[in-house]
Amino acid sequence: MMIGVFDSGFGGLTILKAFLKKLPEYDYIYLGDNARTPYGNKSQDVIYEYTRQAVEFLFDKGCALIILACNTASTKALRKIQQELLPSKYPDRRVLGVIIPLAEAGVETARYGRIGVIGTRATIESKVYVQELGKLSSQLKIFGQACPLLVPLVEEGWVGKPETNMILKKYLYRLKRQKIDTLILGCTHYPILQKDIERIMGKNCRVLNGPEMVSHKLKDYLFRHPEIEDRISRTRAVTFYTTDDPARFKVLGQKFLGQNIPEVERANSTSLFLKTSRSTAGQC
Repeated sequence: MMIGVFDSGFGGLTILKAFLKKLPEYDYIYLGDNARTPYGNKSQDVIYEYTRQAVEFLFDKGCALIILACNTASTKALRKIQQELLPSKYPDRRVLGVIIPLAEAGVETARYGRIGVIGTRATIESKVYVQELGKLSSQLKIFGQACPLLVPLVEEGWVGKPETNMILKKYLYRLKRQKIDTLILGCTHYPILQKDIERIMGKNCRVLNGPEMVSHKLKDYLFRHPEIEDRISRTRAVTFYTTDDPARFKVLGQKFLGQNIPEVERANSTSLFLKTSRSTAGQC
C-alpha cells in the first residue's frame, strides 16, 4: 500500500518534495485535479464532492494513508471525510490535512504572538487558521489576507516576474503594517514564492516552510501509528496522476517537485474518476 498526496493542482508537489526528502523509503502516489483547479473560489459542497472523489480514487489505487496537500480541501472537506466517509466505507484507512501542522508550527515560532496567514479566499474566509491557532493559544493576534491571484500566477510560470512581485507587495502590505512576526503560507503553491515573500516581509518576520513542517509531522504520525506505517510498501516508487493534460503536468510539475517526473498518468473522468488510462508526456 502507498501514501497518497492530493491537491487541486500542482501545489501539493511542494509537500511531496518534502516527503521524498525526509521519508524517501515509502511508496507514494500523487493526484492533481488540474482539470478543476482552482478550488479556492468554489462552494463548500463542490469542494467536498471533488475531494471525496479524489480520496476514493486514491484508496482504489491502494493508499492506506492520504494527505490532503491542499489548504482549501483541508478546510472545507477533511472533517466530513474523517467523520462520515472513513467510518462507513474505509475504517482502516486515514486521511490527514495540512492545517493543524502549520498552526502548531506558527504557535511554536511566534515571538510576539502576531501571526499572519495568506491563502485562497475560501481558506481565509473560513477562518480555519484563526480557529486552530486559537485552540493552541488564546494570546495570539491573527491577521488573514486572501491572495486569489497567486495560484494562477504560479501555475502560469510567472514566479519572479515584476507583475507578480507587484501583486505580492500589495497583498502583503496590510500584514507588514500589522507588524506580524510570523507568516503562515496557507496554500501549498506559495512555497514556490517563499524567497520573494521573505524579501518583501523583511528580516523581522519569519516565513514558515510549510512543506518541511508537514513532513516532520507525517514522520511523527507514522511513528505513533505503526498499524498504518507497517502497511506502507517501501520500494521508493512514485506514481503521478492528473485529471488534465499529462504533458503540461510533467513540464510544470517538475518545477514544483524540483526533479524529473518520468511518467504521468491521466485520471480520465469529468466528475467521478470512473476510468484511468496510462499516458506519458511523449504520447500527448
